[in-house]
Amino acid sequence: MKGTEKIIAHIRSDAEAQCGAILAAAQERCGAIRAAYDAQAAEAYAERVRAGVKSCADEGESAARLGRMEAKKELLAVKQEMISRSFDEAAKKLVSLPEDEYVALLGKLAANAAVTGEEEIVLNAADRARVGEAVVKAANEKLGEKGRLRLSDAAGDFDGGLILRRGNIEVNCTSSLLVELCRGDMSAAIAGVLFE
Repeated sequence: MKGTEKIIAHIRSDAEAQCGAILAAAQERCGAIRAAYDAQAAEAYAERVRAGVKSCADEGESAARLGRMEAKKELLAVKQEMISRSFDEAAKKLVSLPEDEYVALLGKLAANAAVTGEEEIVLNAADRARVGEAVVKAANEKLGEKGRLRLSDAAGDFDGGLILRRGNIEVNCTSSLLVELCRGDMSAAIAGVLFE
């Protein structure tokens, strides 16, 4: 039996050695596979981090761009409001000119707008009472011999200036329209003065 035991011990020893070699090779292969997957996982993690950072940067830049656009829109709205106020102020100053300048202006407007010289001048109620006759006189003097303008019995519903009427035909020379007509040409100049 001793010989049999030696053979079994030898077979067992060879099997254990082979088993150890197979186990060592398997552990080495597992280590290599684990290292490869760890490297892939680290690369995937790094890629996700880079993508997240880029996405955050893109969103931040997009938000900043949107913020800049909104700020420009707000600034433009403020500028337009200031320009509009400038024209409103011009309209107020126009109707609050000293009486002699206001009469001369309205007389000139009426004379320039007259076609036949026989139209009627429509003023608002306050101007009609305050300077109506003086405006008619100034306009007729400018028209000379054909000047037969007269003051309308009706008062207009506008801030200042006048409407020249002949039958159903009216020429609007109100202060609000005069200022509005200047708006297109003068807006850029006013913006230049206010904002540059």
